[in-house]
Amino acid sequence: MTLLWIRRDLRCFDNPALSQAVANGCQYALYISTPEQWQNHNESPIKLDFIRRHLHQMATDMSQYGMTLLHLSATNFAAQGTCLLNFCREHKIQQVLANSEPECNEQLRDKALLESGLNIKFFDCDVIAPRGRILNQSGEMFKVFTPFKKAWLKHMREFGAECIGRPEKIGIMNQTPMMACEDDLPLFNASLSPFLLTDETLVQGGTISSHWPLADKVMEKIVPRFLNDKVVEYSAQRDFPAIKGTSGLSPYLAIGALSARTLYQQLLHRYPQLIEEVNHPAFAWLNELIWRDFYKHLLFHYPRLSKRSPFQQKYENTPWPGKGADFDAWSKGQTGYPLVDAAMRQLITTGWMHNRLRMVVASFLTKHLLVDWRLGEQFFMSHLIDGDFSANNGGWQWAASTGCDAQPYFRVFNPILQSQKFDPNGDFIRKYLPELADVPNKYIHLPHEYMAQQGLSQHYWPPLVEHKTARLRAIEFYKAQ
Repeated sequence: MTLLWIRRDLRCFDNPALSQAVANGCQYALYISTPEQWQNHNESPIKLDFIRRHLHQMATDMSQYGMTLLHLSATNFAAQGTCLLNFCREHKIQQVLANSEPECNEQLRDKALLESGLNIKFFDCDVIAPRGRILNQSGEMFKVFTPFKKAWLKHMREFGAECIGRPEKIGIMNQTPMMACEDDLPLFNASLSPFLLTDETLVQGGTISSHWPLADKVMEKIVPRFLNDKVVEYSAQRDFPAIKGTSGLSPYLAIGALSARTLYQQLLHRYPQLIEEVNHPAFAWLNELIWRDFYKHLLFHYPRLSKRSPFQQKYENTPWPGKGADFDAWSKGQTGYPLVDAAMRQLITTGWMHNRLRMVVASFLTKHLLVDWRLGEQFFMSHLIDGDFSANNGGWQWAASTGCDAQPYFRVFNPILQSQKFDPNGDFIRKYLPELADVPNKYIHLPHEYMAQQGLSQHYWPPLVEHKTARLRAIEFYKAQ
């Protein structure tokens, strides 16, 4: 018997392990949940709810290939491996097929399974360019994004991206009853629901993913609409949080419900010249896909990043002086800087944050407040529906100037100028800070003087720090490291 092990690959399209399983006549697929590991890795309740919904869809889709999706539960990755081994021995499984996961704990788990003698075959499916193939002339991973991008584009011109379609359906629904699983839980249902919805750190509305459609609908309607109508405007609109100018596909990529290779191929199908014309308006979105690959390749070549170690090791033992009270105010959206506070409100109420604002709030926490970037990284992961370790880690280290090809330490985002430039009329600010609804546009970006004149100062928090002073303090702090 062959067993398909479902992990972070919740799709039927461009899923090499699934395609091989269908070719082998595989009858069963297995998903092993790990609640304790999820908690230790700060997986957000809304993301786990998103996973749950897609697993239910996977169960339906896979029945069209004659497969039944089974569910077991383990505490962590070590127990997950033991659970898989026991299952394979009990049911005389001769081969396991799975798609690879690059993070350190996942790699250790898979190595232990291989060393145990389990016949398991791994496929690469979460990057566009295969890991280990984009190297400099010394045969090493690039440490700067731009030359990585050039080498990535060269590789794509020469080899393209291998993308596997959806397997052919067998024409009948599999009526095989569920194999006995732990607690006899059918298709994942009750076992995870209580765990997914009990994080009290999120306000109501931040734990349920139902306003995000399932990936099949996204592939059918949203992706074509974005690529046909909006991707050429992406460069001009992506930085304005009040405009729906981004693709909104990151949650699907994070859980493997969409394939980056498929998106890449569909983009090039519409704009064949794009791989040569980096100045084309649509290239800005391709550039984001390349950044995604960059961070995943970094994780492959530098496993220590999975252990929350800074890429620039001189910052390993940096004594971040930021106060716990400042971090608490930042996490609640109470810094006194409207754009920062509105962005944090967006995160804790919706489970998502606009990409430009992720840079703004990360810069504010690490540079204005001098709080350890790892606290912000952890907070994001515990709230984001699109929490992806490599991208989240890379983004936070970029903002904190501790990462690979990070922004220079002396670059400190001015939250007022960012607000004036990217939310000029305060539309986004007012949406998430209703206490500022009546503040005129002229004052919306730093409203304290106006509100004091109107006798409304009690309705909004004073600034935690003064920008110019905080900027100079940050530069001196980084110089001393």
